Amino acid sequence: MCIIILFFIMLCMLIVVICVYQKRERNLIQRLQIMIDRAADGTFDITEIDESTLSALENSMNRFLGDCVVSYRNLSTQKEKTQTLISDISHQTITPISNILLYTQLLEEKDFEKVYNEEITAIKEQTEKLSFLIHSLVKLSRLETGIIAVKPKINKVQELIDVVMMQARIKANEKNITIMVAPCEVEAVFDLKWTVEAIYNIVDNAVKYTPPGGQVTIHTVPFCFFLKIDIADNGIGIAESEYTKIFGRFYRSQVVSEVEGVGIGLYLARQIISIQGGYIKVSSKEKAGSIFSVFLPLQECIKTVTL
Repeated sequence: MCIIILFFIMLCMLIVVICVYQKRERNLIQRLQIMIDRAADGTFDITEIDESTLSALENSMNRFLGDCVVSYRNLSTQKEKTQTLISDISHQTITPISNILLYTQLLEEKDFEKVYNEEITAIKEQTEKLSFLIHSLVKLSRLETGIIAVKPKINKVQELIDVVMMQARIKANEKNITIMVAPCEVEAVFDLKWTVEAIYNIVDNAVKYTPPGGQVTIHTVPFCFFLKIDIADNGIGIAESEYTKIFGRFYRSQVVSEVEGVGIGLYLARQIISIQGGYIKVSSKEKAGSIFSVFLPLQECIKTVTL
């Protein structure tokens, strides 16, 4: 009988210990969750923590979140400085670049006998390249520092393609490249302005790296959750080893080193598409052309996204 009573008492003590342990564990998890939530929304404050009541795990979390807060503040400050620097550079170079282009045009008009035609053309091309680079750097800086706001909403894909075609047709005609477009009646969720830029960058690359007389095809395929836009060409193609590299900032393959470009277009395209919940895939064969597939979400999950 005594053994049974002793066993019962020990069982009750064990249950009490387990309950106390579970309660402490729940309180610990709750406190950690509060700390993480405050760190996520930017309200975490190290001075609110009473270290005498924290466990070793909480102290470690406290130090980690404190370091994260400091790193975030330093990163935000650095981003602001970078954006200010890029803006200043852009502001200070716009006028000189415009003047160079203006004087180049005047020289071109006065050179009746075309004696300096080659030199004037070189100056003009390099100045336009510099202007494009400055504008791209400004856009890239705003993209990375969170100034550009992308607002996805339901739009007609055909409208997107029509705007891209209007921008790409001039360069395509200059190289006698045919752009074939299949009609699309599907709607998808995307920011029209920025998605036009992303798709145009891909189409522009297709035109740029396709020999004169070639062909570029734009074709859409709807799936359950995404719409696929295929931009295919019969140009120089891309080596498989470069599939991931071509989306890097300022990356340019040695194969296209003689072609004008700065290596920003595909980087911007990927950033713009991915921030809207889409993605880009590429398949290619060297000297046989490339296919860039852009996937845009079909379902309506609309929110303003700051890059």
